[in-house]
Amino acid sequence: MKNLFGGKPSLRVAISIAVALLAGALLYSQTGRTRPNIKIGVLHSLTGTMASSESPLVDAVRLAMEEANQSGGVNGRPIEMVVADCRSDAAYCAQQAEKLITREGVQALFGCWTSACRKAVKTVVEKHHHLLFYPLQYEGLEHSPDIIYTGATPSQQIIPMALWALRHQGKRFYLVGSDYIFPRTANLIIKDVLLAQGGRLLGERYLPLGTSDMRAVAKEIAVQRPDFVLNTLNGDSNLHFFRALRKTGIGAAKVPVFSTSITEVGLGEMGADLTKGHYAAWNYFQSLDNAGNKAFVARFRQRFGRDRVLDDPMVSSYTGVMLWVDAARNQGSADLASLKPTLAQETMIAPQGIVAVDYDTRHLWQKVYIGRARADGQFEIVWQSAQPVHPAPFPFYRSYAEWLAVQQALPGAKP
Repeated sequence: MKNLFGGKPSLRVAISIAVALLAGALLYSQTGRTRPNIKIGVLHSLTGTMASSESPLVDAVRLAMEEANQSGGVNGRPIEMVVADCRSDAAYCAQQAEKLITREGVQALFGCWTSACRKAVKTVVEKHHHLLFYPLQYEGLEHSPDIIYTGATPSQQIIPMALWALRHQGKRFYLVGSDYIFPRTANLIIKDVLLAQGGRLLGERYLPLGTSDMRAVAKEIAVQRPDFVLNTLNGDSNLHFFRALRKTGIGAAKVPVFSTSITEVGLGEMGADLTKGHYAAWNYFQSLDNAGNKAFVARFRQRFGRDRVLDDPMVSSYTGVMLWVDAARNQGSADLASLKPTLAQETMIAPQGIVAVDYDTRHLWQKVYIGRARADGQFEIVWQSAQPVHPAPFPFYRSYAEWLAVQQALPGAKP
């Protein structure tokens, strides 16, 4: 052994060096091999009326987790998913959120679909000053320091879709939706915007989640013959709605339907022939022609099957996990108090393009796309915004206080 300063080291120095090296090795062994996983909670319905819509989102979260773990996890700590079945029940989902936070010790929650579910879980998350990533387009009129909203606000889906339909289809419109807060509020905003532009409302119907008998609605649409229908139904009610339309002889050529919750996954389940020619608006379509999206689709299919399709809520779920991972890596910790300010400034290139968290509202800046359903179960993009759109959970034509008063007065608006 040669002394770097010249001569031979003493036995005492050699022993000291050996002890130090051994202690370092033991410390590495104890910390590097036994560091606990970082848990994240996933809240989605795997059973009930919302299962067909929500279960694919669990796979999207899983892919993001696995890719993050392959690149080192969060500062060397692997990420572990804990999945809870919300059973298509908002109150039960809130109970599961409480369990994931207090018993499982998760560092973040990813989930919910309906606004009723989100509002129920929001109460739990805010009580614990925890963190929820919500991946769905929704009615707005909300923001929370404890929620990152990766889906669309009204300014990023329903408003541009309604205005495009008015310009290209005509002024006479009909509204149909599920009877809870999102459809009620979304349709209020739609009426505000379209009536101000000379639109004419012919009818407005709301049905409980899970409703299968759509004959009366379809008959009314057939009699009224609106220029277009704006559809805010959720879950498997959409299948029954489009079937009822077909039985009454109403197709896309006669009365096109513009939907807020129909995705590529939904097209595949309902059958492309049932929905061909109808429209949807999202911040992502699988048919987007960019290199990042093509690579993402290829990775997802390699992991979950070559025939699997992707949709906006799945990509929003994936994006939410990646935003959380990037913030935790940048911050050097998944600790909630230090992570939230970092999250509020996150920007990333997602499959749909550049997205950025809006510091004031915790919603994402992102592009808007309107697509027409094709025979192959994908969407042909017929319009897109020139650049990412500012998220406006409270549309600017009313004050914050006015919006809250309007929301509280809506029938069926409470979860």
